Amino acid sequence: MKKLMTSAFILLFAIVLSVSCSSDKLPDTATLSKEELLDKIKGGWAGQTIGCTYGGPTEFKFRGTMIQDYVPIRYGDGRMKNYFLNGPGLYDDLYMDLTFVEVFDRLGLDAPVDSFALAFANREYILWHANQAARYNILHGIMPPESGHWLNNPHADDLDYQIEADYAGLMSPGMPNAASEVSDKIGHIMNYGDGWYGGVYVGAMYSLAFVLDDVEDVVVEALKTIPEQSRFHQCMSDVISWYRQYPDDWKQTWFECERKYSEDIGCPDGALVPYNIDAVINSAYIIIGLLYGEGDFFKTMDISTRCGQDSDCNPASAAGILGTMIGYSNIPEKWMEELYPVEDIKLAYTEASLNDAYRMSFHHALAMIEANGGEVRDGEVLIKCQKPVAVRYEKAFDGMYPVMRRNVNKFLKPAAEIDFEGNGFALRGSVKSENPDYEAMVEVTVDGEVVKTMGLPVAMSRRSQEICWQYQLPLGHHKISLRWLNPEEGAQVHCGEIIVYSDTPAKKANEI
Repeated sequence: MKKLMTSAFILLFAIVLSVSCSSDKLPDTATLSKEELLDKIKGGWAGQTIGCTYGGPTEFKFRGTMIQDYVPIRYGDGRMKNYFLNGPGLYDDLYMDLTFVEVFDRLGLDAPVDSFALAFANREYILWHANQAARYNILHGIMPPESGHWLNNPHADDLDYQIEADYAGLMSPGMPNAASEVSDKIGHIMNYGDGWYGGVYVGAMYSLAFVLDDVEDVVVEALKTIPEQSRFHQCMSDVISWYRQYPDDWKQTWFECERKYSEDIGCPDGALVPYNIDAVINSAYIIIGLLYGEGDFFKTMDISTRCGQDSDCNPASAAGILGTMIGYSNIPEKWMEELYPVEDIKLAYTEASLNDAYRMSFHHALAMIEANGGEVRDGEVLIKCQKPVAVRYEKAFDGMYPVMRRNVNKFLKPAAEIDFEGNGFALRGSVKSENPDYEAMVEVTVDGEVVKTMGLPVAMSRRSQEICWQYQLPLGHHKISLRWLNPEEGAQVHCGEIIVYSDTPAKKANEI
């Protein structure tokens, strides 16, 4: 028995060591023809679009459970064109990407962060979670990086930048640190900590897919851009280790992931319920698809989809990264037949089609190659490849643990009070009015001190998803007082659920 335990320990140690000390696979330079470079960029955009379409019908229908093999996932029959024309909200991955790409195209590589922030904040597309919270902040004068900071954005750990960071890698072929610099500026518009790391990691994987031809190498090398002490890095390292331990069983790795990383701490929609839009678990699903897909386009996309939760965005990233590696011309024709009819259709809320995206990203990549020491020649490019370097360490919701989710169910008439025990809270709710331009003004007092006045628009594109929130309070009893400052006939402000935080996880608190 002791021998078996010793052997198991040695095996585990070897796996962990191989993840943290992976040999450097990157060349110093890489030469690609311009046709190859464009083909890979097109493959990234195409893969992302196909993956999003494939997983679209399953998005958040499987929460905390995998999509079993017997459940059919349908693709084809003009679905992609139908989504483009009649359900464009599916492609928030794409129209958010393109918003940033268009700014680069208009203002150049040195475009200031405020230009990106204002570009998406003033678009009329529907956003959710960290993106919408950032938009709300920007429209109320809180600019980046504060717009994505967790004290101002309850969704800071969500996967929003993760699903739209593809452009950063596609414009930075073989240069993951250049992609990280882009993500530092733009990713902090809406995210912080693990939420930001999701985008940094995805961007790095895209970047490395231009110059590496093995999926596992891409997954492992890209992880070097993430600080090792972060929960995000720990989860991805574990997934890689589990893959090596269970190379033929993605479902075992999925179960291990659920056991250790399935809790959503920050998101008021996902805390203490099976819904999980946290970047950590959803990034894990991306690399489960990549690792177990073994370079097969369908298998990669299908596994990432069947992991559940955000099961359109995750296969979009996985298929986009693989599409970059193999190139547009090598994506199986079965999947491309849906793409061809939509390539000239402008994405909703943008001025760009996929064909425009291919062109813009190609020109941005040429500029980035030259800006980072490479060369653009007549028919080819010489890329000065970058060894991945970890970005700075950040941690959102430090010392905050969700311990209670309670239905408040109160209307402000014009005031309400809510008591709780803990060190922070997020209060979900809604505002309704027949006047689409109405914005309720609600004064928020905590323990007798006015902490903020929330402007709560009715309009879906300008809404706040929470009535209010406050973190880092002294641990103990607190009273929230809400006062509606500008009641209007026919309008109502409803307080829904409150998520209460403490400095100790609920399980440990109960044990004590």
